[in-house]
Amino acid sequence: MEAWQRIGTYAAGLALDSAGVARAREVLARLNNEYRKAYYAGVICERRAKAHLALRAPGAESVAYEWFREAMDWYEKAEKLRPPGNDEAILRWNTCVRILTQNPEIAPLPDTTPEPVLGE
Repeated sequence: MEAWQRIGTYAAGLALDSAGVARAREVLARLNNEYRKAYYAGVICERRAKAHLALRAPGAESVAYEWFREAMDWYEKAEKLRPPGNDEAILRWNTCVRILTQNPEIAPLPDTTPEPVLGE
């Protein structure tokens, strides 16, 4: 099995396990194709986002949002490096957008930075 195929295998079985993410990223680092590195980094992040959603724990939606946004960033990088006629990264990016659009509860945490008090 080639390194890029192992990435897909690790990402497919990825849950919230940090060791699983670490193993997938180790294999990712060994890839010699920049497009595949970017694309599969996006896959890893997208799978992690979906795993957080499946967890249904308090705050999981905001964590998933951050993972989806990171996945989208990777897919944008991959899109710029893609071979002619390869639309995988565009399709994955669109999937992330569709998930975020159809599920408004998947959102970033509200900004809780306290406002400065005037006169202090």
